[in-house]
Amino acid sequence: MAGLRGADLLEGLESGEIRVAERQADGGWTVHGWVKEAILELFADSPVVEMGRPEAREFWPFIDKEILTVRRFRAESGVRFVPGGSSVRRGAHVAEGCVLMPPCYVNIGAWVGPGTMIDSHALVGSCAQIGAGVHLSAGAQIGGVLEPVGSIPVIVEDGCTIGGQAGVFEGVVVRERAVLAAGVVLSASTRLFDLVHECERRAGEGRALEIPPGAVVIPGSKPAGGDFARAQGLSQGCCLIVKYRDARTDAKTALEEALR
Repeated sequence: MAGLRGADLLEGLESGEIRVAERQADGGWTVHGWVKEAILELFADSPVVEMGRPEAREFWPFIDKEILTVRRFRAESGVRFVPGGSSVRRGAHVAEGCVLMPPCYVNIGAWVGPGTMIDSHALVGSCAQIGAGVHLSAGAQIGGVLEPVGSIPVIVEDGCTIGGQAGVFEGVVVRERAVLAAGVVLSASTRLFDLVHECERRAGEGRALEIPPGAVVIPGSKPAGGDFARAQGLSQGCCLIVKYRDARTDAKTALEEALR
């Protein structure tokens, strides 16, 4: 498959047969750099054109790379694509049972697992890998990573709940069943303190910041360093793991099942 290009590549990505990254049996993730390279070639080789029907240009005045149109779904795809301004770009995989609430956006190279809900104003960035049964709440932002080609994309594993206005960006892996509270923002440089295990969790050289399985993460703050900061009572943002999922947490995140 490493030789696939153009429309064949897009179809393989959409079907899920080709993925930018895949989870291995040991829990690690392998990045397929050739897929990212092929996506970048699409951008380089495809001309920029006007899109949409000429008679509808006033209402659909889009201009983009010719090959990267929007995806169309049919009833047999099993995707609930609610009207109201959402868009899924070609080359993105959206599995059966997914619910896409308007307006949301899924970019090229992304992989969205079965039964996942993408709520209003949520973004799934290029090449992001979203597991099965995930809930991306309203306004959640999952960053995209196309370059460098060997970099691990943003990953959210099965069963996670990403709260409203939360952001998960480059250099982060959210492990299965983790819960990010509303407003949590994570990147590779985020200071993350585990209050349960009394430690700080960090990204390393070539290693992502990992949110452990079942962790419940909330926004936090810590005193800023230096005499001036202390004199002014200043603090800097961080994130806190306050507990790990239990029956009570599961009950609070179960409402989405009634919405499907």
